[in-house]
Amino acid sequence: MDTGLLVLRLVAGLLIAGHGVQKVSFRLGGKGLAGGTEEFRRDGFRGGRLTALAAGGSQIGAGLFLAAGLLTPMAAMAAMGVMTVASAVKWRKGLWVQDDGYEYPLVLVAVSAAAALTGPGRWSLDHALGLASWPLWVSLAALVLGPCSGLLTRAVLHRPLHTGRTDA
Repeated sequence: MDTGLLVLRLVAGLLIAGHGVQKVSFRLGGKGLAGGTEEFRRDGFRGGRLTALAAGGSQIGAGLFLAAGLLTPMAAMAAMGVMTVASAVKWRKGLWVQDDGYEYPLVLVAVSAAAALTGPGRWSLDHALGLASWPLWVSLAALVLGPCSGLLTRAVLHRPLHTGRTDA
C-alpha cells in the first residue's frame, strides 16, 4: 500500500507542479509569465500577471508538497483548489480531454482527494516527521475547502464576457 501511495503522490504531485512551472516560465514547454498571463486572460480571468503568478505558485507548491507527502491534507486541499479552477474553466467544453474538457483536472482533484483521505503512507515526509496520522476532520475539511476555494476563486476573478449589447 505504501508503494502505491508513493507512486500516486509522485506522479500526481509532480504533474501538478509541472503545470505551475509552465504558467510562470519557459520550462517544460511553458510560454513564460507573459504566456501564462495571456492564458488566464483568454480563459476569462482578471488580474493578469498576479493571477498567473498566484496560480503557478499554488500549483508548484501544492504539487511539490503532495509529491513529498508533506502536510498532505493541506497540499491536497491546495491541489484540489487549483485543479477545480481548471475544471470550472473547461466545464463548458464537456468532460473529455480530447475536446479540451475537464477530464484531466477532475482526475487530479480525485487523486488529491484520495491522498487527503488515505494519508501519505510510510514513505513520506509527514511520516518521517511524525505527522502521518492526521485526524479525520482535517481530511474532510480539505475535501470541502479545496474545491470550494477553487470555485470561489473562479467566481471572484471571472471577467464577464462582453457581448457588445448595449441594452443589457
